[in-house]
Amino acid sequence: MAFVDYLLNKEGLDSACTVVQIFNEADRIITLLTRGHGRVRAVARGVRRTKSKFGARLEPFSHVDVQFFARGSELVGRGLPLCTQSETIAAYGGTIVTDYARYTAGTAMLETAERFTDHEGEPAVQQYLLLVGGLRTLARGEHAPHLVLDAFLLRSLAVNGYAPSFGDCAKCGMPGPSRFFSVASGGAVCGDCRVPGSVVPSPRALELLGALLTGDWETADACEPRYVREGSGLVSAYLHWHLERGLRSLRYVEQ
Repeated sequence: MAFVDYLLNKEGLDSACTVVQIFNEADRIITLLTRGHGRVRAVARGVRRTKSKFGARLEPFSHVDVQFFARGSELVGRGLPLCTQSETIAAYGGTIVTDYARYTAGTAMLETAERFTDHEGEPAVQQYLLLVGGLRTLARGEHAPHLVLDAFLLRSLAVNGYAPSFGDCAKCGMPGPSRFFSVASGGAVCGDCRVPGSVVPSPRALELLGALLTGDWETADACEPRYVREGSGLVSAYLHWHLERGLRSLRYVEQ
C-alpha cells in the first residue's frame, strides 16, 4: 500500500511535505506548509542517504525548525529555495506510524491541509496551527483517530469559509435542530428549505458533528460507533463537495 510521505515543519518554514521529484538518488523536492509563507516548495539535498542526520529530521509527521537559502528577496519565486538545516521540535511520526488507524488518519489530515493551501506563497496561519494541533492530538492518543480526523476536517472546512451547520437551518437560519442535511446547502436544513438529495441523519450523528466542530470532546468520545460511522459519512460527503474531488488517502481510512 503506497502513501505519499508528508512532513510538518515550524516557523522558518513549517510544513506538510510530499515527494514531488528527485534531482538525484539522494535529493528530494518537498512541499512545505509554512506559518508565514503558506505553501512553499524547496529542495532537500541528501535526505535519502542512509546515514544522513538531516534526512532523519525530515521524517513524515515531524515538527521541525528549518532554515532555507533562496536567491533574491522572495522565498517563493522562479527558483526553488534550498533547505540547508533542520532541527526537530516534535517527532510525532514515531507514534503515528506504528498504528494503522493513526497513520491513515494523519495522512488524510495532511492531504487535506495541502489541498486547502494550493496557492504557493499565500499565508495560511489558521490551517497551519490546526494541522500542528491535530497531529499532536493524534500522536498522544487522547481520542480515537477517526474522531480526531473528522474534527480536523470540519475545522479545516470552517477556517476556509465552508463551516457546516448541524443545528440551525443553513439556508433560512431557523433555530434547530433541523431534520434534514444537504451538502450543497451548507449542512442541516429545515423542512421548508429541503432540496432534492437531502438526507435524514439521526439527531445523535448531527450532535456528534457539532461537538467535533466546537471541541466538545466529552460528547464526542461518548458517542456510539454507529453514529460515529454515520457522521463520518456526512463529513466525507461535505468535504468532497467543497474540494470538488475526493481525497486519495480517505479511502484507506474508511476501510
